[in-house]
Amino acid sequence: MLLCVSASHKTASFDLLERLSVPATPVAPLIAEHDECVQGAVVVATCNRFEAYVDMDEPVTAAVALGIEATLAAIESATGVPASELEGSYTVLGGSDVAEHLFSVASGLESVVVGEGEIAGQVRRALNESRQLGTTSAELERLFQRASEAQRGVKNSTAIGRAGRSLVRLGLELADSRIADWSTQRVLLVGTGAYAAATVAALRDQGAEDISVYSPSGRAAKFSAKHGLRAISTETFPSVVTHSDLVITCTTSENHVLSAATFAAGRGAFEAAVDGAAGVCPVDHTARRLVIDLGLPRNVDPDVATVPGVDLLDLETIRLHAPLEELQATDAARDLVRDAARRFASVGERKNITPAVVALRAHVFGVLDAEVARVRARGDEGGQTEQALRHLVGVLLHTPTTRAHELAETGRADEYIDALSALFGIEVADPAASAPARRDIADAG
Repeated sequence: MLLCVSASHKTASFDLLERLSVPATPVAPLIAEHDECVQGAVVVATCNRFEAYVDMDEPVTAAVALGIEATLAAIESATGVPASELEGSYTVLGGSDVAEHLFSVASGLESVVVGEGEIAGQVRRALNESRQLGTTSAELERLFQRASEAQRGVKNSTAIGRAGRSLVRLGLELADSRIADWSTQRVLLVGTGAYAAATVAALRDQGAEDISVYSPSGRAAKFSAKHGLRAISTETFPSVVTHSDLVITCTTSENHVLSAATFAAGRGAFEAAVDGAAGVCPVDHTARRLVIDLGLPRNVDPDVATVPGVDLLDLETIRLHAPLEELQATDAARDLVRDAARRFASVGERKNITPAVVALRAHVFGVLDAEVARVRARGDEGGQTEQALRHLVGVLLHTPTTRAHELAETGRADEYIDALSALFGIEVADPAASAPARRDIADAG
């Protein structure tokens, strides 16, 4: 069975999510190695959520409890956050609810800003990472591939993408109220990943022209050449920070890349330049400057807010200003997600009933083969009797095979399995045997 342990901006603080986002080692392998009952694991970790999708060996007693135990133990081992601290900050989903949740997440319906587009790529990257780590399973592959399909369906069929706004754009909209002319703003971007590229596009949409980029990992030159920006070196970084009207950070660095000390160093360098050379352009240190921190873990030390003239806008503040959902677009998107989840569950139920169908056919064809052997022994000229018998068996099996799939799709596979046992003495493991565990999931979390 599929299980999802989810801590998100809806259930956990940003401080906790920040700590979960910087594991010392990948979490998925630790989950997969916890117990042989764990068939696979994929972890989706973003600035707004930390979710473990786990494929459990369903016939196992207490599979849900084992899956939760594996996830919490892996989190503690990789991040140092104990299970006791997570209590009350995560939810647990199982069975068909997992598909609907992931499809909603991938479609941006569970994001801080409903409809934001970055999450779809993050979900795809989570699957790719787990493939590289060797922790996926056939069912998790199917789940995540269908999630991407559902996301594309929502994007192409609804206005949710237009109704929602990315965190980057929302942050710039919050800054817009204090900026009269974006073309005059000196903007410094810290980071060179996918989020940074989205930030450049959003800045240019606003009209920003003077954009520099700094990379703590040394990739500024390549990124700046690709996007037509000015690369900043480590040596000049503090000085450029001090001269910038707007600084936006969006790196995956585990350490702060900007602090009050950075501003102090930049002002110190400027004062030294003033003392040592004539004609240095003055900097108005009384002008208000804005720092937008889009990183998780935080890229900016909170002490930046104590620097005179500097305002700090972080993810938690952005979340508080996230707009209300566009109800019409969101409702249409959720309908599509629910439909996709039903189709996913339907295919899964068909797979669950397959052993029963195979068992019935094996039983019937076993009887048929015995009868054909008896007919051949008596003499079946031209094989006409054998042909007639095989045709008859094929016709007779059509209805019970079709009925098996119909019952499975409506959650009644157990009735079919009971009938095989009562009528033919065929014993098949009941795919719904762990259904009671699903009903107890809410209590387990």
